[in-house]
Amino acid sequence: MDTSTEFTMVDVPPGRVTLSDRRTQRSWTVDLAPYRLAAYPVTQTQYAQVTGERPSTAQGDLLPVEGVSWLDAVRFCNALSLHEGLVPAYCLHDDAAAVEWHPAAGGYRLPAEAEWEYACRAGTTEARYGPLDDIAWHRGNAQDRPHEVGGRQPNAWGLYDTLGNVWEWCWDVYDAEVYGTYRVLRGGGWFDEHWSCRASVRRRSHPTFRIDDTGFRVARSGPR
Repeated sequence: MDTSTEFTMVDVPPGRVTLSDRRTQRSWTVDLAPYRLAAYPVTQTQYAQVTGERPSTAQGDLLPVEGVSWLDAVRFCNALSLHEGLVPAYCLHDDAAAVEWHPAAGGYRLPAEAEWEYACRAGTTEARYGPLDDIAWHRGNAQDRPHEVGGRQPNAWGLYDTLGNVWEWCWDVYDAEVYGTYRVLRGGGWFDEHWSCRASVRRRSHPTFRIDDTGFRVARSGPR
């Protein structure tokens, strides 16, 4: 991958995706406008350049940043937007439940859950877009640690590490009636068994929670 701190963004075409939840046995379909998604999870170098911080447990410039909460991620998106002269996508408050997303803003943001799964699948309908060992770092091959982003094969749209390496925060609330402000995580991580590294798997966590297998990638609304 490019070792600079610039973000390689992939233009994702409009389309439709059906999401499902194993716990509730519910499924729902979402129509998506075109958007842009980072080809890689945010790296430690990129995070440090924007925030001046290196929160990760495992240290390495091209390792995915981890140990970041959902709130850390949305703050990063706004800081990156300001850094590049863009209108921030979020209005931030100390209370995660009060964070507002302004879809018309041109700045960086977290992908919506439907955007994340649609991009991960890249037109495929199987659980994974290729053989797991070829496309993802997981418990069976990661040697109990994260790896530099871009080290496995990308999907058909040029997106790397959507499965494995680190879980990725999405914008969405998981289930407000049951879990309150808990937000959605997608993709599986370096410590996960193979069954967690699938396009449809959903995980949840409190928006202030930090752990060493969770990071994020950035998105922007609209095509280039």
